[in-house]
Amino acid sequence: MKKKKIFLADDHSILRDGLKLILNAEEDFEIVGESGDGREALEMIEKKKPDIVVLDISMPAMSGIEIARHLRRFVPETKILILSRHDKEEYVKQLLQYGVHGYILKDDASDELIKAIREIFKGNIYLSPRIASNLITEFIMTGLPVQNEKTGDTSSFDILSPREREILKLIAEGGNSREIGTMLRISPQTVKTHRVNIMKKLNIHKVNDLVAYAIKNGFVEV
Repeated sequence: MKKKKIFLADDHSILRDGLKLILNAEEDFEIVGESGDGREALEMIEKKKPDIVVLDISMPAMSGIEIARHLRRFVPETKILILSRHDKEEYVKQLLQYGVHGYILKDDASDELIKAIREIFKGNIYLSPRIASNLITEFIMTGLPVQNEKTGDTSSFDILSPREREILKLIAEGGNSREIGTMLRISPQTVKTHRVNIMKKLNIHKVNDLVAYAIKNGFVEV
């Protein structure tokens, strides 16, 4: 059985020790490295290329947000699970926009860590229940401009083609144009064209709002 390689990036050594206890109990997981310094963590991740990084936002030398942005661009095959004390929507939205695959709170780590990692390996985005609840509440309260201006129809399944719905789901799950193109056997430029058309049809102008729309409308599991 090939083990899934996991890297831990958090500046609290006691927390890392606790995470290792949880992860080492799983026979198919292998911890291949750890670091409490952001810049060192990034260098080690680029060298080791783990399957998933468990990443804190608040790191010395380089923040987890900067690390996530860099990894999604230069090490796209490595999945990213954010583990943080911050439950503010702006952090979650920004990191979803960068293409992270999950976001759980440190208070929930003992119960949620293994489940989150396994869901991410299935191809899903995973959010702590409290995070998901906060996002959904905000979406309901503020709403998103998703009505089609020409038809007035708000149904995604009527507005979007099957291919567009497929690409919307993959975008919300953190895929970039190259990854999605490889998966669907189309060019990255074709993916970008579809994305532009999706955003135009839904009257959405930002990628993070597109991800929010996908979560709200059930394109990804939270």
